[in-house]
Amino acid sequence: MTATAPRRIVVRGAEIDRIVARLAHQILEPNDVEHGIVLLGVRRGGEALATRLARAIEQISGRAPALGFLNINLYRDDRVSHELPDSQIPLELSGRVVVIVDDVLYTGRTIRSALDAVTDLGRPAAIRLCVLVDRGLRELPIQADYVGRFAPTTPDERVKVVLAPEAAPGDEIAVIGRAGADSP
Repeated sequence: MTATAPRRIVVRGAEIDRIVARLAHQILEPNDVEHGIVLLGVRRGGEALATRLARAIEQISGRAPALGFLNINLYRDDRVSHELPDSQIPLELSGRVVVIVDDVLYTGRTIRSALDAVTDLGRPAAIRLCVLVDRGLRELPIQADYVGRFAPTTPDERVKVVLAPEAAPGDEIAVIGRAGADSP
């Protein structure tokens, strides 16, 4: 008989909608709209969140931000075993405010790769970071400007985000422990 990993739900459905709305308001607060905001979702994890944020920003401000997606595989310092679609960059990034969007901030290595990719594409006026979950345990000095939820974890745990591009009943954030570990 195999032991199942302990699972702790952090956030579900409607609360995720509220978090996305709050993040959209925070992104608009610095009044960077005159520079032109570009949301860049990191491929796979950040795509759905970036799409939802773009809709929320449009509802709030009446203007849709530019929306693109970033494949960072080329910039990673570890081996990546899965193929991802190419980056889709909607316009020139120079002079604009770029918001890198990802689902989970952990060691900082993914974001370092995303920063390298963005700076290869132009010289933005500013680069900001928006994440749905900050789980701590950084290896690099990277901090998000906009955080949906802090969920402190241990190195043995992982954060699983289920997020659709539109609000869905199955949306959730869960912390999953190591199989066979004692749950608190």
